[in-house]
Amino acid sequence: MRAVLDEQTDREDAIHFLPEDRIVRTFRGEITRDLSTRDKECEAHFFPLSCALDPDQWESDFEEYWDLGKEKRLLWRAFENAFLKPFAHYQVPVISLGRNTARQAVCQVFENVNTGGVSLTVFELLTATFAADEFDLRRHWEKEVKATWRAPEYRILKDVSNTDFLQSVTLLATAARREDAVTRGVAEDRLPRIGCKRKDMLELRLDEYERFAPLVVQGFKRAAKFLHQQFVFDTKFLPYGTQLIPLAAILTLAGEDAQSAGAQHKLARWYWCGVFGELYGGSTETRFSHDLPDVVGWLRGTSGEPRTVEVAEFSPSRLLTLRTRNSAAYKGIYALLLKAGAMDWRTGEKAEITAYVDESIDIHHIFPKVWCQGAGKDPGRYNSIINKTPLTARTNQIIGGSAPSDYLVKLAKSAESTPEVVHGHIRSHLVTPELMALDDFTSFFAARKAALLARVSAEMGKVIVDDGADAPLVLDDADVEAEEAAELAEVF
Repeated sequence: MRAVLDEQTDREDAIHFLPEDRIVRTFRGEITRDLSTRDKECEAHFFPLSCALDPDQWESDFEEYWDLGKEKRLLWRAFENAFLKPFAHYQVPVISLGRNTARQAVCQVFENVNTGGVSLTVFELLTATFAADEFDLRRHWEKEVKATWRAPEYRILKDVSNTDFLQSVTLLATAARREDAVTRGVAEDRLPRIGCKRKDMLELRLDEYERFAPLVVQGFKRAAKFLHQQFVFDTKFLPYGTQLIPLAAILTLAGEDAQSAGAQHKLARWYWCGVFGELYGGSTETRFSHDLPDVVGWLRGTSGEPRTVEVAEFSPSRLLTLRTRNSAAYKGIYALLLKAGAMDWRTGEKAEITAYVDESIDIHHIFPKVWCQGAGKDPGRYNSIINKTPLTARTNQIIGGSAPSDYLVKLAKSAESTPEVVHGHIRSHLVTPELMALDDFTSFFAARKAALLARVSAEMGKVIVDDGADAPLVLDDADVEAEEAAELAEVF
C-alpha cells in the first residue's frame, strides 16, 4: 500500500505474486514473507488484489486491526483514492460489431486493432522515437555496437540483447540526471532515481543515448575481460547473463577506479556474491539500480559494502541440489574449478585452455554413475555437483563406468605417466585422489564438499559454516535424466 503511494516507485513494484499458501520461502525453505492470515496482511500493509472490487470487509478488518488509528485511516483513504477507485472505474475500450457485420470486415478490424497481439519492445519504440530526429537506432545497434563484439575474445557477449544494452545505457543516463540534481541542490526526496525499467528506458533522450552508448560499448568489453579473469569464457557456462547489465554500467562509470587490484577484488566479491547468492534470476531491475551506485561507491572507497554483498548467502546444503546447468550456482562452481587451476586428468592440460580453444570440455561424474548405482549409493549425492568436475570427452571415455581405483590405473597408462603425476592433476580439481584409489565414496564426498565450500567462501568473502545438514532432496536417476534431457533441449 505504501509503495502504491510512493511517487518514486513504479506501480508494478507494489504488486507481489505469492504462492497458494501466501508464504514466500527461499530455496532453503526460509520464510521471507508471511501473509497467510488477514492480521498479517494488515500488519504488513499488503492489500489482496482479490478484494479490489469489493474492499469493504478488508477495510473494516484493517481499521479494526489498527484500532481505528488516525494515521492508518488516512493511509487507507489515500490508497483507496490512488488505486482502488481508479481500478474499479477503469474504462475498458470495446469495439462492438453487429451480428450482420461481414466476416471480411471483422477480420479487418481485428487485424487493425490487434497487430499480432505482440507488444512492441522498448527497442522498437525508441527506434521509432529516435527516427523523428533522423537517428537510426537499429543500424547503430547492428553496425556500431554488436559489430565491435564479434571478435573471439568477446564471444561471452554474443547473447547480449539490444534491450540489455539499452538498460545499461539507461542506468548511466539516470545516474547522470541524479548527480546533476544533487549538484543543483535538489532535496533528497525530490532526486530522480537511478533505474532501467521499461518506463525509464522510454524516457531516454537521444542526446543521452549518443553520450553514453559509446561508453557502454567499452564497458561491455571490459566486462568480457573481467569475466575471463573469473574463468567464465562462454555463454554456456555464464551464470547470469542479466548480471552483465549492471557490470558493464559499473565498469563504465567507475572507469580507472575499477582497475586497481583492490577494486578488482571488490568487484569479484560482488560478482560471486550475486552468483552464489542466486540474486539475478527473475525481476532484477531494482537490484541493478542499487548495484550501480553501491558498487561504484565501494570501489572508490566512498561507501560500504553493496547491498548485494550484504544479503548474499550460500547454504552448504545447496551443493546437494546443484545437478544441471539450469542453475547459476552450478555454473559458478564450474568456473571456480577452472579458476583453481583444474587440469585434464589424462593430459595435464589446463581445463581453461581446453574450454577456451575447442569447447570439448564438459562436467562429468568423478565416481561414475554406473559404479554408484551398483554400489547402492544415494542418487541425490552422486548426481550432485560435489561428484562432478570438468573433464574432456576423451578422459571421460577412459573413466567409463569403472571404479575409481580401476580407472586411475587406466589414466596413468593412457597418459604414459605415473600414478603420482595423475594424482597431481586430480588434486587440481579439489579432489583427494587417495580416497578415490580406495573407492571410498563417503570420505571423498565429505572432503570434496568441504573443499568446494572453502572455495565459495573465499570468493564471496563470507564465512560459510557447514552445519552437517546435508540430506538431499529425494531424487532418483529418472529425475536426473529428465532434468538433463530438458537441459539438452534448451542447449540444442
